[in-house]
Amino acid sequence: MLTIESRVSLKPYNTFGIDVNARYWVEINQEADIQTLLQLTEFVDTPKLILGGGSNVLLCHDFNGLVVKMNIQGIEVVREDDDHVYLKAGAGISWHELVAFAIQHGYAGLENLSLIPGTVGAAPMQNIGAYGVELEQVFESLTAIHIPTGEKRTFNHADCAFGYRESVFKRELKGQYIITTVTFQLDKRPTFHTRYGAIQETLAEMGVPEDNLTIKAISDAVIRIRRSKLPDPAQIGNAGSFFKNPEISKGQFDALKAEYPALPGYPIGDNTVKVPAGWLIEQAGWKGYRAGDAGVHAKQALVLVNYGYATGDEILVLARKVQQSVLEKFGIQISPEVNVV
Repeated sequence: MLTIESRVSLKPYNTFGIDVNARYWVEINQEADIQTLLQLTEFVDTPKLILGGGSNVLLCHDFNGLVVKMNIQGIEVVREDDDHVYLKAGAGISWHELVAFAIQHGYAGLENLSLIPGTVGAAPMQNIGAYGVELEQVFESLTAIHIPTGEKRTFNHADCAFGYRESVFKRELKGQYIITTVTFQLDKRPTFHTRYGAIQETLAEMGVPEDNLTIKAISDAVIRIRRSKLPDPAQIGNAGSFFKNPEISKGQFDALKAEYPALPGYPIGDNTVKVPAGWLIEQAGWKGYRAGDAGVHAKQALVLVNYGYATGDEILVLARKVQQSVLEKFGIQISPEVNVV
């Protein structure tokens, strides 16, 4: 039985802690609930916002439509072979709960993605990534319901058209599907990814020898790094990294490197270099900046924060000022990773 509520505050349901309301609100606990919802004629033409953990959204005003909160649970091994285990999870499962489950059972591939906020259903939309690993590297398939028709569809890797922090669900199919389950291809024999960020240094601090690595040790190192750099949304409202790391041509990077010798860069192919947006923002003078309750975090310039009562519009204004400043100083356009609603 679906219960549709009216005038529900979204403050507890977004990690920025923005206090806006949903005109209508419904929680989905099983796939059949979606079919029931889509058959309600009074809501056919109502705008819908699908909400997972609310960790990648900036709400700038009341939502004059129906907010659909995804709570579908369940984690199960659906098949395995000599090399892989295929793990299916409900869209409402906490992402880190899935990572912890995989590590507990010795399934490798998710350990570098430890402690990323949000839910399983939102992860492929964003193609989440951290410390040298992206979701698409462990993705097998997902199931989703087509909102206009109610038809169920399975998307394979190619169907999702993954890109850097994006997928077909943020582009051509934006707002058209509700993801219900995601299946991951995990490894029985791990391939360790330790070269990105401070993982090797942190493993050394933890006393983990290189010849005795485990997926649990890498997960623990990633968690330690994230907790040292990123604010806890329960204490300071934020959505993690607000901006994507920009990709620029090697020619532009070389020219900037000559002017700013400390500029970090990570080659992607022969003629493209990824530059850390956090470094650019910090060099532009924004780290620790605060205007009212909207600010740039003092330890990580990539994170915009709500110190208490900032509105979504105030954080958005700050984001645009940061973008303009970086563009003027470095000639680089940085783009939001967070969805603005």
